[in-house]
Amino acid sequence: MFKVPESALERMTSSTSHSSSPDSIDTSNCFDPFADVRDRMEALSLHSKLMNAYHKETKLPDGSISIDNDLSIPFFVAWTTYFSYALFTFVGHIREICSKILNRGRYIYTSNYPSDDKSKYAPLLQSFKTFYTKRIYHRIQDCFNRPICTNPGAYIHVLERISHDGNKTMQVLGTFEESNMSHDLQTLYKSGKHFSLYENKITRKCLNLGSYNYLGFGDDWNVTCQTPVLNSLEGLPTSMASSRLECGTSTLHSKLEQIIAEFLNKEAAVVINMGFNTNVTTIPALVGRGDLIISDELNHTSIINGARTSGAAIRCFRHNDVDHLEEILKESIVLGQPRTRRPWKKVMVIVEGIYSMEGEYCDLRNIVKISKKYGAYIYLDEAHSIGAMGATGRGCCEYTGVDTKDVDILMGTFTKSFGGMGGYIAADKAVIDMLRLKCASSSYHTSISPAVCQQVITSFEVRDID
Repeated sequence: MFKVPESALERMTSSTSHSSSPDSIDTSNCFDPFADVRDRMEALSLHSKLMNAYHKETKLPDGSISIDNDLSIPFFVAWTTYFSYALFTFVGHIREICSKILNRGRYIYTSNYPSDDKSKYAPLLQSFKTFYTKRIYHRIQDCFNRPICTNPGAYIHVLERISHDGNKTMQVLGTFEESNMSHDLQTLYKSGKHFSLYENKITRKCLNLGSYNYLGFGDDWNVTCQTPVLNSLEGLPTSMASSRLECGTSTLHSKLEQIIAEFLNKEAAVVINMGFNTNVTTIPALVGRGDLIISDELNHTSIINGARTSGAAIRCFRHNDVDHLEEILKESIVLGQPRTRRPWKKVMVIVEGIYSMEGEYCDLRNIVKISKKYGAYIYLDEAHSIGAMGATGRGCCEYTGVDTKDVDILMGTFTKSFGGMGGYIAADKAVIDMLRLKCASSSYHTSISPAVCQQVITSFEVRDID
């Protein structure tokens, strides 16, 4: 049971709201144009959760609404789902046992390679994942791994497939002539709501929910970015064949870094060839043994891997829970390092602008306020928020009314909003100069392709035109 202010319920059905931001930070001298938007988003999110739940509302004397809800899955749905998996697993094990006894079955290995001799080699793939793939996934794999034949735009066309061996393998259906399909079956296909042809091949038009295409560059890349990107290949190769620290920096790399720094109002920036590795290699360069990382419990796995690799101590605070963060900061400052009780060399709070799995934005204003109060650095991952969040696309800082100068490390990627790949770090010049020397992505990884640099530069130019 929890309480919902009556005003929140009213905002669920209201298209506009001018109520003040619920953030505890003092905003008397800071205009926040997104306060009403956040209120509506939170109210609509709550409304969406309650729509699928059995709940009973009771008006309390103080004017708030008490909602007793049950968000659990109905017993029949849960039972039938688990029963289906149990049945598949049971039958699959029976098939496995029979195939071993009779030495027959469609998954029996042949002795085409030396490693197929099990008297000499241990099975390379032997786990529940292998069993699941063979005995459960293959029977329904026609729903997955569909070949895509168009750009990863808002809609995509996937090729229709057929199987002649019980879904063990799938074959593209191709054209009507190649499929030898009867006239009646062709008529049935063509009458389908999502039927389409692409280069005379039978396809299905689908809504694309699997691509990073926040600003639509996947839809009309040929119009917006093709010419500048292809022109960049006339003077530069597709790869610099070297790391940034050696011979891997071109004029396009320097230009892109300058654009990023100016866009985020930071002194400098460095671009890295892979978004995931931006976190994995940067965090160990910033913190190490004797330092403390305080991480939101829902942070991305790249942050987790980077934090573990760094050798720093790690503590997690409850998702977006500022009070719990402050409690951990107080305790860390008072108690210091384990055993020695020496003060931590530095403390870094790591959060995301938008948490990719939950779709929730960070309570950045209050987190920055608490972190600065206790002298902790802020590392903000804007992989999913940069370009698509805020009035001018400057991410979570702009959306929440936080000055980028109050965030020590700004990390982002080019894969979601800019139609490219790789990532960046924006910070003070001294920090960036250190990362160029110490970060593994700068020292050892091949630098980002000049063509990708041009793609991101062009996307910024398109944004400025809009």
